[in-house]
Amino acid sequence: MQHWLLKSEPDAFSIDDLKAKKISMWDGVRNYQARNFMKDKMQVGDLAFFYHSNAKPAPHIAGIIKINSKTYPDPTQFDPKSKYFDEKSTEANPRWWLIDVKFIEKFKEPIYLSELKSNKKLKDMMLLQKGSRLSIQPVSLEEWNVILDKLPNVKNLT
Repeated sequence: MQHWLLKSEPDAFSIDDLKAKKISMWDGVRNYQARNFMKDKMQVGDLAFFYHSNAKPAPHIAGIIKINSKTYPDPTQFDPKSKYFDEKSTEANPRWWLIDVKFIEKFKEPIYLSELKSNKKLKDMMLLQKGSRLSIQPVSLEEWNVILDKLPNVKNLT
């Protein structure tokens, strides 16, 4: 099992939106490195932190989700009405992929970016690196466990 961090702006798609749907496509990824993480590395059953970027009062980890499908072509790339439309992509040769994610748990208290930055054990975490803007990022098992140490009731997930 691998661990991930998936970012979304809460006004676009929040953990509460996913909780209401239970399972949803994670669409609109338009960065090749993030796409490749999904396509080449993610496996059904992997766990991920759901991260609210550009959130008020501050960016934070809001909960845990599970990768619920293998990758498949993102249908928004073929829809001219979608903001994610890609005229160079064809159904025979799609450029963009997605996965389905499943809601697992929303944290009672979010884990704010400032808390993550203040933890010396997380200094190498991709999220905390200068200029790191990827919407999908790997999280090491050590990083995962350091973050979950704050939340003993979810330890049984790993």
